[in-house]
Amino acid sequence: MTELSREIGEVWSRLFDHRPFLNGEIKFMLKEFEEKRGDREVENLFSILEKLTDVKDTQVDKIKKSGETGLPILSEKLDQTLELFSGVEAEIAEVQKQSEQKRIENREKRQKEWDQFIDDMNFKCKRIDNAFEEKEEELRDLYADLDHKLNITK
Repeated sequence: MTELSREIGEVWSRLFDHRPFLNGEIKFMLKEFEEKRGDREVENLFSILEKLTDVKDTQVDKIKKSGETGLPILSEKLDQTLELFSGVEAEIAEVQKQSEQKRIENREKRQKEWDQFIDDMNFKCKRIDNAFEEKEEELRDLYADLDHKLNITK
């Protein structure tokens, strides 16, 4: 029984006790950061801090001065660009208005030409119908006269 409980304890420690693995990983991490790298990270942090304070002390004033001189010029150029754009926009609107007006005029002109064409065609059709009716009447009269003459001679 004691042997069985000892074996169960071994199985449990192998499956659920991760202390030996974690101790090895912790030792590896400590060795990596303490022995191999040494103080490189601290030195890197100090150099970054130095650079930041240098930028803060010297470059901020320089950036402010260049901003004070450059931003009004930039603002003025932007205003000029906006004025030019509004002028171009007005010209485009005018051109669109003129082209729309021209399209309307052309549409009305084509409609008038179409109406005139239809009226001409109707007039010509009526004239042809009248000429046909006249010829038909003449032929009826001619055949009626011929028929009448034939009936007389018989």
